[in-house]
Amino acid sequence: MRMSPSPTSSDDLSDSLVFCESDLPAAGYSAMESIRRQGKLCDVTLKVDEHKFSAHRIVLAASVPYFHAMFTTDMVESKQEEITMSGIDPSALEVLVNFSYSGRVIINTQNVLSILACANFLQLQVIKNACCSFLKDRLYASNCIGIRRFAETMVCGDLFQASTSYLHKQFVDVACSDEFMQLDKSELIELLNMDELNVTGEEQVFDALIGWVRHDEENREEFMPELLGLVRLPLIRPQILTDHISAVELVKNCHKCRDLVDEAKDYHLMPERRSMLKSQRTKPRCCNDITGLIYAVGGLTRSGESLHAVEVYEPTTESWKVSKPMTTRRSRVGVAVLSGRLYAVGGYDGHIRLNTVEVFDPHSNEWWDMAPMNHRRSALGVAALDGRVYACGGYDGVSSLSSVECYDPETNKWYVVTDMTKSRSAAGVAVLNGEIFAAGGHDGLQIFNTVECFNRFTGRWTVVQPMQSKRCRLGVTAFNGKLYICGGYDGSKFLNTVEVYDPVANQWTYVSPMNSRRSRVALVANRGRLFAIGGYDGLSNLNSVEMYNPQEDKWTFVSPMQVHEGGVGVGVIPLSS
Repeated sequence: MRMSPSPTSSDDLSDSLVFCESDLPAAGYSAMESIRRQGKLCDVTLKVDEHKFSAHRIVLAASVPYFHAMFTTDMVESKQEEITMSGIDPSALEVLVNFSYSGRVIINTQNVLSILACANFLQLQVIKNACCSFLKDRLYASNCIGIRRFAETMVCGDLFQASTSYLHKQFVDVACSDEFMQLDKSELIELLNMDELNVTGEEQVFDALIGWVRHDEENREEFMPELLGLVRLPLIRPQILTDHISAVELVKNCHKCRDLVDEAKDYHLMPERRSMLKSQRTKPRCCNDITGLIYAVGGLTRSGESLHAVEVYEPTTESWKVSKPMTTRRSRVGVAVLSGRLYAVGGYDGHIRLNTVEVFDPHSNEWWDMAPMNHRRSALGVAALDGRVYACGGYDGVSSLSSVECYDPETNKWYVVTDMTKSRSAAGVAVLNGEIFAAGGHDGLQIFNTVECFNRFTGRWTVVQPMQSKRCRLGVTAFNGKLYICGGYDGSKFLNTVEVYDPVANQWTYVSPMNSRRSRVALVANRGRLFAIGGYDGLSNLNSVEMYNPQEDKWTFVSPMQVHEGGVGVGVIPLSS
């Protein structure tokens, strides 16, 4: 029958229809899987050892890159009815042949390694990625070395990096594992050379080495001098060098090992010669990959009132949330983290300078009062070192202070230590390479660019290279073995400049400035980035936060604080893995 033309213009209506059955591809593959299971229409057999799997070339070629290359070129296998394959697990091949029909794979701890290896062989990147994600979620101290080794063999870059990062962060636990004890010498040398190992003291690296040697002492004792040379003995406290390291039989019985211990002791006994003793053994390890929660404590409202508010920044979600407030209002407060607890030291409550101290326990979510300092201090610098909290300088309501005291949690007491060479209020204080650095600040009359550092073993403050700019109310933190300083006030203007001190070169250099001018700024390192938090730009208190990427030398704004308006004290509490 001939259809009559429509009265409507052909320009208005299309004279064709496109019908699409969206479920057809999935239904078709399902039908082909059923046909295959019946053994019908199959045109190729894959053989691994004594195992044979029948399939359809067109399905394998459409789903698996390896077979696509094999069946669509002039390779001899493209015509063979039976193809022998070697070097792969037959059960894994069966899983992936099934995947080519169903698009579904069940991955578990028993089959993940064999499936990953087979997927790598067949160039099935989506399955390879799925296996890597599965393993990344199941990294433990007991398996991260083996997974790292396997990832390197399979060229799984992300998995290799993830397992390496886990090894860095959990080194102390990893060093107790069976996998660690089974390392060969070259693998152990690689680990001992890593700068990023997360240890509270180099003695933990020494203990890991001794454990490895003792696991097979008869065959490994001869490696002691070479391996001990990779332990950074000069960074170990003299008491531990004498009482623990020197007392180990493997050290006592080897004159080369004893020479290494003597070198470390000389490093402490003759600090004036340290520049001549600098080597890889005097370079502190620094694990920048630790994830922590950034706590912003106290500070000021926009109108300048002291706060007891606390809020927390979660870097993975890039958001702030309000936490348990302190018991006392504190601006110009010193903050330090020791043994997973946050110390809020001194400050100003809006009426008087404080000598009171409180500590926050994240597990109980409570603040507890601790023993008060010997002196009232606001605008002080605080740092945690070697199990103690140090309070440096500040302002007592009458004058700037040069005095320094330290808190011992075991005795709940503050002890007076050596004064700084200058009275410093609103200075930047941080720990770098096992020493406390105090930078800038003022004495009530002048603002400093000078910097000094405190050695806890000698009990002396030593002047080092001055900053290029004089600054008070600056932010300071140690990062990547260097000292970073940002912002502050130089007496005439508010600063956004950033300087970095390299202790090896003993010099300061500028990096990219912050986007905002900030005095009373807090600076912390977390997850391989720096965070400049709050401050005052000369017009108003700031709640904004900037993050610095050292690879790009670039500052970018991140989420602002919710309840603070600048002048906060800041500390980072590491998250337990």
